[in-house]
Amino acid sequence: MNNILENKTLEELIGEYPFIINYLEENKLDIIGYEQRTFIQYLDHFTEEEIEEWAIDKEKLTIDLEEFINQMIEFLGLKEDNIIESLSIIRGQDKDGNPEGFEKITINKSEIISIVGPTGSGKSRLLADIEWTANGDTPTKRKILINGEAPDTKWRFSSNNRLVAQLSQNMNFVMDLTVQEFLELHARSRMVEEEESVIKEIIQAANNLAGEKFDLNTAITSLSGGQSRALMIADTAILSSAPIVLIDEIENAGIDRKKALKLLVSSDKIVLMATHDPILALMANKRIVIENGGISQVIETSEEEKKVLDRLEEMDKIVQDMRNKLRQGLTIKQMKGTVPFI
Repeated sequence: MNNILENKTLEELIGEYPFIINYLEENKLDIIGYEQRTFIQYLDHFTEEEIEEWAIDKEKLTIDLEEFINQMIEFLGLKEDNIIESLSIIRGQDKDGNPEGFEKITINKSEIISIVGPTGSGKSRLLADIEWTANGDTPTKRKILINGEAPDTKWRFSSNNRLVAQLSQNMNFVMDLTVQEFLELHARSRMVEEEESVIKEIIQAANNLAGEKFDLNTAITSLSGGQSRALMIADTAILSSAPIVLIDEIENAGIDRKKALKLLVSSDKIVLMATHDPILALMANKRIVIENGGISQVIETSEEEKKVLDRLEEMDKIVQDMRNKLRQGLTIKQMKGTVPFI
């Protein structure tokens, strides 16, 4: 880090880490006119009289700035070594203490895994184990590996965990912001350079998923459940640094499920979704079957199942089309000739 303070100009440093402006202001360091100098060169411009009069400690200022930058990088999840290529689940136990029906599952980047099982079987528990990178210390005794290794403690205990983004069944906004203000806050926290174009990309992607379109001036508290889910999926895919996305029940969200999954996977994320929807279950590369709180089996989607999926998608398209027509106020009589079975 000291090399950066010695080799990069203040202008370059602020361009890369704009948050250091706060540090400079708090320490009353006026850099106007010194933007083309490094931080070390800037400190060297002070005279002995100024150093004594203002009690300037150049070494402490340098160390404190280094620490400030490191802390902000950690807080914002900007470290480049946080690349996740795979996630592995090591066998635990079911509610009766019996070993789960597998040894190890490895899920790679850009893969989709569905989690299926009866209500109350333990699907959400599996998502929770992944979110907290369990290490044999949860009721299931499962272990989660990142890139084939036990996860660093920063993933497990940091309040700024950037490993997982979770999209739950119920998403309600409480902040009094417009969609644009909400996205601007997130974009600025991620220090996005082309903020306007990124926000435009997110709103377009969200409207591509939502049943009813909305714009940047819409208050987020007035978004429907489907619109909220569409916004968060688009935001997660395009702006979030979290490499793993956990989805709990996407089928009732009022969005285009297939487009949502394609958007997430195209962002090189690992996607796991708990679902009761046969279409979503078969869209996945594999499906994890949960029984009695444990994983009973892991099934790879076969070619035969993919053919069945094609038929299910055709049927689903008919249902979705009919739903939209009913929303538009059409009667069954008016739909004749446009819906296959009417």
